[in-house]
Amino acid sequence: MKTEEVGNALLETWSVDEVAEAFDRNEIVLIDVRTPQEYMFEHIEGALLMPMAFFKPEKLPGQGEKRIVFHCGSGVRSERVARAAIASGMARVAHMEGGFGGWKGSHKPYIGTNMATGAPTPIS
Repeated sequence: MKTEEVGNALLETWSVDEVAEAFDRNEIVLIDVRTPQEYMFEHIEGALLMPMAFFKPEKLPGQGEKRIVFHCGSGVRSERVARAAIASGMARVAHMEGGFGGWKGSHKPYIGTNMATGAPTPIS
């Protein structure tokens, strides 16, 4: 995990493996900030959707029990959202390095779309 101090807050950049392990242990809430179309085509099963275009940091749950980790397609949008969350007053925010592309590149399971039927399909 990489960390960066942003004012009085801490911005964490987690690797795909760190996110996958914490997600499997139910220690984090994973929030996908991609568009609804991107999410519908393929997404990490169990990740919540809060598109960057509609991001409202005041609507986020607290981080008392579970940490919040943002992700997008490549890590660029999730870092922007994480910085916006810090600007809104959150003191410790994380995002996934490499985004969904890194997740797929690491051969982690996700939900894709069967192009023949349009149905959601588990990919491992």
